[in-house]
Amino acid sequence: MYFVCNEPGLPWTKLPTVTPAQITTARLIRKFFTGRLDAPIVSYPPFPGNESNYLRAQIARISAGTQVSPQGFYQFREEEGTEAEEEVPQDGYEVNPEFEGVAAVKLAESLSAWVHHTQHILKQGRCTWVNLTLKNKELNEEEEGEEREEEEEPEEAEPELGPPLLTPLSQDEEVFQTPPWTLRMSSRLTPEHALAFVRSNLWPGAYAYATGKKFENVYVGWGLKYTAESYSPPVPPRPQREYLTGPDVMEVPDPTVEEEQDLRDALEEQEESREEAGASEEEDEDD
Repeated sequence: MYFVCNEPGLPWTKLPTVTPAQITTARLIRKFFTGRLDAPIVSYPPFPGNESNYLRAQIARISAGTQVSPQGFYQFREEEGTEAEEEVPQDGYEVNPEFEGVAAVKLAESLSAWVHHTQHILKQGRCTWVNLTLKNKELNEEEEGEEREEEEEPEEAEPELGPPLLTPLSQDEEVFQTPPWTLRMSSRLTPEHALAFVRSNLWPGAYAYATGKKFENVYVGWGLKYTAESYSPPVPPRPQREYLTGPDVMEVPDPTVEEEQDLRDALEEQEESREEAGASEEEDEDD
């Protein structure tokens, strides 16, 4: 849940819940924010929402990729009633009460000292994979409500898995031949009083800093992901084929001037013959 405002002292506005469609579309477009939550997003492909939805989608993407913490600060939550041999789903974590802190010098030496503590967003715009093929099939069966002939079942979609929680930053892959993170110290002259911070190169403006038992994440940027190439919108789909030409859609060719005159003469002759026939009938009746 997020609240936003343009200036300190102004009322806070709650952002709407983000949808998978908004996240997948936000990955395909690049837009600057205007500061007006009700502003339309004019883009291709069309974004399903206004600026408040786009802002929420970008916050979700930035948080999933840049919220990190020192190794050992969090630990996986142990569920009660599970045996030691059973595998516990590692989808939740809690603060490690035994964390004693890490010196800033060590935090600035290796990316292995930092871990991700926010779930990765999959390609379908969700943190947890959903079989959309099966879901659409169930919806179609409910709508039809009739038994259908057996059809060839489509191939089962392969589940997509992202990196697990608390994965070290050292396992992040390079993008555009650019290292995803940069480690620094706030001061090399007095390391005992300095902070260690890690900067995201994929989301310029995202930082995480720590010293001892304390850490924090901060982002100050344009809400745009780094790209080494010039942005090019996705290519529009191919135009549909024209309707096949056939007798049912063939247009009748326009007649020439001569044909129109011949038709006019024929109609006049028919009219004259009718008048003559009518006149002869009247004469017969008089006789």
